[in-house]
Amino acid sequence: MARRKRPEEHENLERWLISYADFITLLFAFFVVMYSISSINEGKYRVLSDTMVAAFNTPPKTLQPIQVGEEGVSGEPSPIKPEKASSAVSPGVIEQLAQMAESNELGQIASDFERAMAPLIQQDLINVSRNELWVEIEINTSILFDSGSARLEDDAIPVLSELAGILKKYPNYIQVEGFTDNVPIATAAYPSNWELSAHRAAAVVHLFMDKGVQPDRMAAIGYGEYRPIAENATPEGRRKNRRVVLVILADEKARRALDIQRNTAAGGT
Repeated sequence: MARRKRPEEHENLERWLISYADFITLLFAFFVVMYSISSINEGKYRVLSDTMVAAFNTPPKTLQPIQVGEEGVSGEPSPIKPEKASSAVSPGVIEQLAQMAESNELGQIASDFERAMAPLIQQDLINVSRNELWVEIEINTSILFDSGSARLEDDAIPVLSELAGILKKYPNYIQVEGFTDNVPIATAAYPSNWELSAHRAAAVVHLFMDKGVQPDRMAAIGYGEYRPIAENATPEGRRKNRRVVLVILADEKARRALDIQRNTAAGGT
């Protein structure tokens, strides 16, 4: 009786398809994320970001790859053991990408303000600064209010309206903070510098709301004379201390960090 010829085993040459498919997926995700970071359209970025986070955090429908390779004893294809998932994106990577996008967004906001306020920045009436958590626009009150008043000057309306036009394009939280010098005030409308600084911040918030900035994104805060940035012993120092500051925050964590910094600075002055 002739010995049955053992079927010749064929080397599986298609295993590379799995790694190749993972690589293509990662490459696609990379370019999509880079596009979303570079785009200045905030609405589209938010939709894209949420979609990608949901896609990466959703468990796969199956852990088995497409079955290719030699046949087993039963005549069914023997599945290739799935390799370690290289296309899984860790939560830490997602968070880093989100931080990069937020930082890029804050940089865009700061650039918009610097372009719009260039003449006043050159006159040292407005100062724009930023870090990875917030953007600050410091406005000297000499271009906003008369001495001892919280009524906006007519010349201040176009300036603040232009700022509002920039702010309403972004979803970030905004704190409007009022500050005064240490010269006492005691009038029927403003018994102390607390009330004066708070009314000035509220006046700016009301104008922003009238110009289309969502009111639930804004807060008006009055610090009075108790957060100086210069000595009140000189007229120049008092002029610097009389200011309104717009703080555009990256997120809620930035708000808490800002409060800590403000309290620390107040304790050191």
